[in-house]
Amino acid sequence: MMQPDARLTAISSMAAREVLADLAEAYRRTAGTVVAIESVGGVEAARRIRAGESFDVVVLADEAIASLESEGRVIPGSRVGIAASGVAVAVRAGASLPDISTGDAVRKAVLVASSIGYSTGPSGVHLARLFERWGIAETTRSRVVQAPPGVAVGTLVASGQVEIGFQQLSELVHMPGIQVAGALPPEIQVTTIFSAGVCATCSQREVARAWLTFVASPENDGAKRRHGMEAA
Repeated sequence: MMQPDARLTAISSMAAREVLADLAEAYRRTAGTVVAIESVGGVEAARRIRAGESFDVVVLADEAIASLESEGRVIPGSRVGIAASGVAVAVRAGASLPDISTGDAVRKAVLVASSIGYSTGPSGVHLARLFERWGIAETTRSRVVQAPPGVAVGTLVASGQVEIGFQQLSELVHMPGIQVAGALPPEIQVTTIFSAGVCATCSQREVARAWLTFVASPENDGAKRRHGMEAA
């Protein structure tokens, strides 16, 4: 049903920025509802929701949405899984692609890299734990550059600040100045589920739920794949 006067506000992590922009435009055309999305670092988005900023919808890693739901910041029962993305590896455009065919190959690529970039989000947490598990956390500590919240690792790679970067594929796939070497191999891969929830501050709850139903719909799986994601 068309709702030409409806307007929703949403806040999301950077990983979902591109796909949400596409889906917001598609929803505007089909339902008449405008969805204005602000994309920031996931940690910052959660902080702002907890600080009481008024949004209709929040989109973050599933664990973060679950925490906000348990705290009463997201309406119980409104959480919907919308997309999933694995971690990929990138180097600067024109550079030699590293061998990332196995976990051991990735470990060797990290050890020989002059600098390594990862984020403060779920992919960065995974990399930090992986380096600990491999016993190379201390060896690599001085060469690790952690992108500040809201800053894409790909920008560090493109500018030459880091030689090799790790982040969700959805954040690397459209980044200029880099080339994606591929996804982490299955034995060390981690997939992050991104979920959405209706904020407790939302005054248009049925409109917000309708938007989330649209975003999670199988008809939008193709848009998710174009942006380096899969259905949740």
